[in-house]
Amino acid sequence: MKKSNIKSKHIINHPLFLPLVCLLLVLIVNLIQTPSFFKITIQNGVLYGFIIDIINRSSGLIIMAVGMTLVVASSGGTDISVGAVSALAGAVCVAVLGTGESYRMPYIISLLLPLIAGMVCGAFNGFLVSYMRVQPMVATLILFTAGRGIAQLITGSFILYVKPVQFQYLGSFLPNVPIPTPCFVATFVILITWLTLKYTSLNMFIQSVGINPKASHLVGLNSKMITFFTYVFCSVCAAGAGLISVSRTASIDANNVGLNVELDAILAVAIGGNSLSGGKFSLFGSVIGAITIQALTTTLYAMHVSADQLPLYKAIVVIIIVALQSPEPKRWYYMIKSGISSGRSAREAN
Repeated sequence: MKKSNIKSKHIINHPLFLPLVCLLLVLIVNLIQTPSFFKITIQNGVLYGFIIDIINRSSGLIIMAVGMTLVVASSGGTDISVGAVSALAGAVCVAVLGTGESYRMPYIISLLLPLIAGMVCGAFNGFLVSYMRVQPMVATLILFTAGRGIAQLITGSFILYVKPVQFQYLGSFLPNVPIPTPCFVATFVILITWLTLKYTSLNMFIQSVGINPKASHLVGLNSKMITFFTYVFCSVCAAGAGLISVSRTASIDANNVGLNVELDAILAVAIGGNSLSGGKFSLFGSVIGAITIQALTTTLYAMHVSADQLPLYKAIVVIIIVALQSPEPKRWYYMIKSGISSGRSAREAN
């Protein structure tokens, strides 16, 4: 009996337990609302279904959440410029390719330049946070405000369209491949990040800096450079998500690409069980959090909630999920359980 209690306690305390429970609850609600929710079919050679759509639509958010996780872990702050950076990267991509019948420059260049632009944005944010010691939210607020303005300058304040159909492959499907391309991109980012963290000391360095940057510096870690790197990586992830977004629509609308997505990225990190004060983190928890948010969005649309009302309902559900993951409910649970056990022992003694 004691062994089973220890085992159940170990499962409940696992970092991924609550994120998985939250995702499961959202999926169950979807199943009740739509009985064919888990049905997957093949139409025109590609996979169709609610699950496929959720994973596909959450791919960009997953990529952003991976970068945001490292930023939160290293600095105890958030990068609120990721939405603007994704719009800026999308604008660079479309501007480089041009709006003619053929590409003005090689396609690979149109992918590299936006990622480089993302690196520059991340370097700017990272420099302010790590070397100038500006509060993360204040430092990233600059690009949050100016990023879309720069994107508008690049596009001339117009909505630009890319005509070659090959441009849409990144955001939709490759020829003769039934799985959406963004799923491959998100998997690649997760895999590379996880392998880097697992087989190098970067994981430990980021957690050490996030817990106590001064102590980390005293033991020989370059705390500023580690924090700087996470902000650069986060902006590169945002740029990648921006490329997927513009590829889906084969156009760039600097006002709407990545709009408010920074809030979803932060929420994905929180729902994933990560502390927003820095330190220990769970990469896969953030991935689960991103999928949960997209599944929640699908649920609300299935319930005929309008796009204008969507943020309200989403905020209510997210507040409940985050509250359940806080330490207090766990403490209340163990207090109640302890009280019941004590009362049972007293009755048996009498």
